[in-house]
Amino acid sequence: VQWHYEDIVRDPNIDPVAALDLKRKIDASNQVRTDMVEYIDSYFLDKYKDVQVKPNAKINTESPAWAIDRLSILALKIYHMNEEATRAEATAEHRAKCQEKLNVLLDQKNDMFTSISQLIEDIEAGDKYMKVYKQMKMYNDEELNPVLYQNKK
Repeated sequence: VQWHYEDIVRDPNIDPVAALDLKRKIDASNQVRTDMVEYIDSYFLDKYKDVQVKPNAKINTESPAWAIDRLSILALKIYHMNEEATRAEATAEHRAKCQEKLNVLLDQKNDMFTSISQLIEDIEAGDKYMKVYKQMKMYNDEELNPVLYQNKK
């Protein structure tokens, strides 16, 4: 659903009130997604809490759940690019360009899947360790967003 909201909100002729409503729906959807990613990371943290981390273990820039989140976004890109690559009423040139992009996305998916699998294997073996940071979204927080807290005065 959010993918389609993102498409609609980019319509240059969208009514500003409708755009604001969509932006708020997108923000709410992103918060639900962030909460889910953090929940999945808590699962991984619990699952690997007894792993003996090696002294030379390294940390990744993102946790397994955030990597899986990126993979899920990539799956959406693949789905929608395939729609464009096979859209009957599109020109042959358009379909060919989209097919090239789709091929890159599919290659990226394979690399990302391999990387996520390797990350989990490395965590299980103690070669990498997890450190999870809660996302600190400030824009929805009435105590942190200056526009929101100034409106409360």
